[in-house]
Amino acid sequence: MPRQHQKKNSASGGSQRQLRVGETVRHAIADILSQGSVHDPDLEGHIITVPEVRMSPDLKLATIYVMPLGGRDTDAVIAALERNKKFLRGEIAHRVNLKFAPDIRFRVDERFDEAERIEKLLRTPAVQRDLAPDSDDE
Repeated sequence: MPRQHQKKNSASGGSQRQLRVGETVRHAIADILSQGSVHDPDLEGHIITVPEVRMSPDLKLATIYVMPLGGRDTDAVIAALERNKKFLRGEIAHRVNLKFAPDIRFRVDERFDEAERIEKLLRTPAVQRDLAPDSDDE
């Protein structure tokens, strides 16, 4: 009897292994960046947070979401990280025990901006009016 292939954990963002390896890579890249191992003028003076790393199902690609503290100079930070991609990949390979060092790509984490946008929307007078309890319901 053939097995039916189903997408596992598509709603949660990946398999347990993908999540575990992604978290390990996240810790490694956060340590590398916090120790100042990357010597690039565009990264100096920036504190970079790494809130998430998403791994491909074959674990050969790591998408690293970063956000400079304060949210400024995101394009310059991403460009600097891309310039130092080879060094960072080698450092990850030394710190994470995988068969292959994953190829890495960097993306700006926009969740903080999106959360702020939603907060502003919730504070608008129109939404506040809709959220206020009606006196007719009594």
